[in-house]
Amino acid sequence: MKTFKAMIAEDEQFALEELTYMLEQEEDIELCPSAVNGQQVLELYFKHKPDVLFLDIEIPIITGVEVAKEILRSTDEPPLFVFTTAYDEYAIEAFEVEAIDYLLKPFDIARLQQALKRIRKHIYKKDEAKVNNDKLLITNSEKMIVVSPDEIVYAVTNQGTIKIHTTHTTVESNMTIKELENALKSYPFIRTHRSYLVNLNYVEEIEPWFNGAYNIILKGMKNTVIPLSRNARKKFFDMFPNV
Repeated sequence: MKTFKAMIAEDEQFALEELTYMLEQEEDIELCPSAVNGQQVLELYFKHKPDVLFLDIEIPIITGVEVAKEILRSTDEPPLFVFTTAYDEYAIEAFEVEAIDYLLKPFDIARLQQALKRIRKHIYKKDEAKVNNDKLLITNSEKMIVVSPDEIVYAVTNQGTIKIHTTHTTVESNMTIKELENALKSYPFIRTHRSYLVNLNYVEEIEPWFNGAYNIILKGMKNTVIPLSRNARKKFFDMFPNV
């Protein structure tokens, strides 16, 4: 069964217990730890990355709307926001930050089910699109080439173009390395240097180089050395859980 993660941000104990109980009855929802103020929401969100955030608009320290704005500024893949409050005059403000729905307290199970139906449609439709669309369309000045992300070993910028090295060929494109990085978000790629994007599945060796930088050797490409800059090394090594 497909599941998704949800987090509740609510400072009223009764409302928190009520919504927690309702969501616990749903087989496809995995509840993350809840938060009782805006600062805690941000800390827990970036730790657990829930797919849906049930966010009290009047939560203490940082308001729910400000929390949502901060998350939207901080990530390209924000959660779905469901705002909760006892006052319906906040509805317009909530939808200004891309809320998918809005629930009034005390919570009504039928109204919650409507919100969950909308959430599931959005999440599972997005997941299905990712499963079905596992190819990239790379364009250059002459043609469009279909490439499998799993076959991309690395990419490097070169005088205004980008060379994408796969397991069997090299494709040149006029897209930027940032555009390619965004297209590969669902895959294990990392910018090791401002000019290099590397598939972690092809990393074979990592060698210390100079002044805190490293060199990366890729599988099947012994003669190719990929730089790992000092700025990128922490993020790179964090992607290996045993380091």
